[in-house]
Amino acid sequence: MPTSYAGKHLSGQLIRSATAPAFHYGEAQSAESRNDFIHKLKIALKELRETKNNLLIIRQMGWSDDDEIKLIITETIELISIFSKSISTTQKNRIN
Repeated sequence: MPTSYAGKHLSGQLIRSATAPAFHYGEAQSAESRNDFIHKLKIALKELRETKNNLLIIRQMGWSDDDEIKLIITETIELISIFSKSISTTQKNRIN
């Protein structure tokens, strides 16, 4: 990543958005209800989508090794799918 203002900004944003899902998932594990669990997973999913967008920008700018960033983007998309499925399954199985 370049040491320019844009490079530093995206680096910082990527660090925040890429680490947040782990923290929100940890919070979801101790959720007080299914609705709380779903809400926390949705926040984690939102952060994963932000991470994917940051990675796509970094790739478009040519600021990272193309093979490496493609792998990271693929893994991020897989996590998005996992979290999306967990949310939909929990919503389907919740008792109101």
